[in-house]
Amino acid sequence: MAPAGLSLGAAVLCLMAWAGLAAGDRVYIHPFHLLVYSKSSCDQLKRPSVEAPADPTFTPAPIQAKTSPVDEEALREQLVRATEQLEAEDRLRAAKVGMLLNFMGFHMYKTLSEARSAASEAVLSPVTLFGTLTSFYLGALDPTASQLQAFLGVPGDDQSCTSRLDGHKVLSALQTIQGLLVAQGGASSRARLLLSTVVGLFTAPGLRLKQPFVQGLAPFAQVTLPRSLDLSTDPDLAAEKINRFMHAVTGWKVGKPLTGVSPDSTLLFNAYVHFQGKMKGFSLRPGLQEFWVDNTTSVSVPMLSGTGTFHHWPDAQNNFSVTRVPLSANTCLLLIRPHCASDLRKVEALAFQHDFLTWMKNLSPRAIRLTMPQLTLQGSYDLQDLLAQTKLPTLLGAEANLGQISDANPRVGKVLNSVLFELKADEGELPTESALPLAGPEVLEVTLNSPFLLAVLERESAALHFLGRVANPLSTA
Repeated sequence: MAPAGLSLGAAVLCLMAWAGLAAGDRVYIHPFHLLVYSKSSCDQLKRPSVEAPADPTFTPAPIQAKTSPVDEEALREQLVRATEQLEAEDRLRAAKVGMLLNFMGFHMYKTLSEARSAASEAVLSPVTLFGTLTSFYLGALDPTASQLQAFLGVPGDDQSCTSRLDGHKVLSALQTIQGLLVAQGGASSRARLLLSTVVGLFTAPGLRLKQPFVQGLAPFAQVTLPRSLDLSTDPDLAAEKINRFMHAVTGWKVGKPLTGVSPDSTLLFNAYVHFQGKMKGFSLRPGLQEFWVDNTTSVSVPMLSGTGTFHHWPDAQNNFSVTRVPLSANTCLLLIRPHCASDLRKVEALAFQHDFLTWMKNLSPRAIRLTMPQLTLQGSYDLQDLLAQTKLPTLLGAEANLGQISDANPRVGKVLNSVLFELKADEGELPTESALPLAGPEVLEVTLNSPFLLAVLERESAALHFLGRVANPLSTA
């Protein structure tokens, strides 16, 4: 494996070099041509015309205004329908964005995990992270737009229009990626996987948002809730109101609630994602079982158990193993177990990096009895903090040009990403990859009763939807 410290920029440069070799002597095609403006779109933008009217704006409703609760099953059906008419180009675009968000996800997960002790949970959604940054790109003007484009992994090359990232294409690709995760079986099937994304845009009173910006978020966030409240008089009270509002709308319990709102901010961007997976062929074991947080401390947790043919790879050299468990026809859960709990940090550094998916070729089918905790992971992090740790504290800072969000150029405070990740048993069917349940001495016992890592992969787009560390199933991140 390559060194764990390989930066996002270096990974993108490798990708660019590969694309250049593949092009050979052919006419140059921008390696991200599916994500940038087409020549016809650029010609249309350059065409002289009557002075365009200003973008329509609106003032968000007060936070106390009545709001209907989120209907997650309806949101799932909406995602399923979005995948029914996909064309080949849509799938290629999703794969390209999946590659970029994986690079970004590994880079930012490393930053997040290093900021927390090995004994604490960590859970990150690369899709939500990438969607949040693309949303700001959609609302940005230069130089902020160019800086965000570079950070998203798409070099601007010559600054021409046809090298500019088209944020609408990226957000549409993210919708495809989300839809592919939940679409197996169609809209009418009993939901195995649930994925819901809700964005709250919280503004100071009087700040007017541009309608095209808010409407443009729809492919990424199925529900966008612009609301206004006083952010300056009592920042702690403002944070409490936002937490109560989001809980009332979603019903979700997320990780650390919003705190410490900056009194001089005029815009907060909070993205919330809820994932629920049901593990086919697994059952809940009777009673509570021990999970060893360290060599001397255990907690009692509910455990799931299932037997079948799963893909598995023991890495004897680095003292860990990987087990792939199907969650649907095209989505899988990857479980990474250090052979020694004290090696968690080392294994994490080896695992979550740019060549993670090359492990797939090492996996081979094996009769396995798998036991693992029933999981409810809750995590929140401020993207502003992660940007500061990656030496980009000003990317969304006071000098950011966000004139496409509001003519008043909002001052961004917190940029919160919150994840609620759930895994439960579904005893109705055997795992997709499994034959009849196997028994006997040839069955390998894999028991996750000490800290481990996990990832959720949608294989058509090759997008990693979640990366996580389970140090104590009873704690939050």
